[in-house]
Amino acid sequence: MNTILEIQNLSKEIKNRTLLKNIHMKIDKPGIYGIIGRNGSGKSILFKTIAGLLVPSKGVVKVFDEDIGTGKFPKNFGALLDIPGFLPHYSGIRNLKLLGSIQNRVTEEDIRKVLTLVGLNPDDKNAVRKYSLGMKQRLGIAQAIMEKPELLILDEPMNGLDESGVSDIRNMLINFKKQGMTILLASHNAEDISLLCDSVYKMDNGELTQLH
Repeated sequence: MNTILEIQNLSKEIKNRTLLKNIHMKIDKPGIYGIIGRNGSGKSILFKTIAGLLVPSKGVVKVFDEDIGTGKFPKNFGALLDIPGFLPHYSGIRNLKLLGSIQNRVTEEDIRKVLTLVGLNPDDKNAVRKYSLGMKQRLGIAQAIMEKPELLILDEPMNGLDESGVSDIRNMLINFKKQGMTILLASHNAEDISLLCDSVYKMDNGELTQLH
């Protein structure tokens, strides 16, 4: 089986600030891998580097054995990073149709199913600008999973969700794991980490340590 994610000696500097320091990480089997750490510890920078949005200053990042450090985007990959950005005057389903047309891997039926899965009504004609924070977060998760990625990165996916929404998304992630998906999850919620994660890493001042 191919290695899912391999990070060797990764460092990232921006404007003479070292944000990631000599990070090593290897994931060989599907599961949910949690990353904890305070704001500014480097979690989001790490995720953006794995996603191909930032080029390493030093080291290697491979996703499914392909080197991402040359500015490539990973294949079979989905991500929720930062606050989801959508075209505010379009409905949720129209936003996802536009995003889906880039790779042309999903049908309208796929998009309708994924909206229902995250708790949104695919027939809702309201513009995204009228969505609550929780609805925007659900739409962001839908966008991340709609192409059925093998590797999913979620940066604080429960932000803005009520108790019912958190439970729904937790159950969805557990089902994805059962289906063989690999998920990297950053969360400030200790319960998310303890309930969902098979292994946990801590990010502190740009350094990554495996806790278990």
